[in-house]
Amino acid sequence: MATTHHSSLVMLVLLVLFAVIHSGGAALRVRAEAVIGARAWRLIFAALSIPSAVVVIGWFLAHRYDGVRLWNLQGVPGMVPMVWVGTAISFLFLYPATYNLLEIPAVLKPQVRLYATGIIRISRHPQAVGQILWCFTHALWIGSSFMLVTCAGLIAHHLFAVWHGDRRLKLRFGDAFDELKNSTSSVPFVAVLDGRQKLDWREFVRPAQLGIAIAVGVFWWAHRFIPQAGELVRNSALESLFS
Repeated sequence: MATTHHSSLVMLVLLVLFAVIHSGGAALRVRAEAVIGARAWRLIFAALSIPSAVVVIGWFLAHRYDGVRLWNLQGVPGMVPMVWVGTAISFLFLYPATYNLLEIPAVLKPQVRLYATGIIRISRHPQAVGQILWCFTHALWIGSSFMLVTCAGLIAHHLFAVWHGDRRLKLRFGDAFDELKNSTSSVPFVAVLDGRQKLDWREFVRPAQLGIAIAVGVFWWAHRFIPQAGELVRNSALESLFS
């Protein structure tokens, strides 16, 4: 049993390490920027976060079918388009940061802002919504115990990030954040349905959305290389390190 679920335990460890780096970096942002500046801290943060994310993704690709196969719905009619449509929608929630693309590599000075338009009208924490939706579609498709462990770790991290993000914004913006919180909801569409928000389609017509659509197309095309990528990881030093 321990051998069967070894890769799942490794994935949990990798997710915890990524969460510590990512959420820990977010917690240190104000103090770090005061010492070394916003651009320098963003570069350090990216230099730690991106490699750790690559390791997590690589391990996932190599071991996604590990453990016990709990279900196999891959032959069910309509499953492929449902998974792809759900995944495409999840990307619209997962990557709102692309609206300020040049801030990611610190070409422009990274800033913390309060948003109350666009996708924030649907959910104050779009990345958590997108991650949960991504997990749901991929768990349906893969159906392994490893996938469920991965989803549990990812969702737990993002639920923590909901609390952690609200706390950091409250400390930074005070009453202005309270106004935003009162006019939005974490659960999708709740603020729209109870009248606190009203959607405006024009706020969603942005160049970044085209970029996300292109990314979805690229990922769809790149899925054909997942078996080779998984094999590459299984034959790498990373596999030996955690075996």
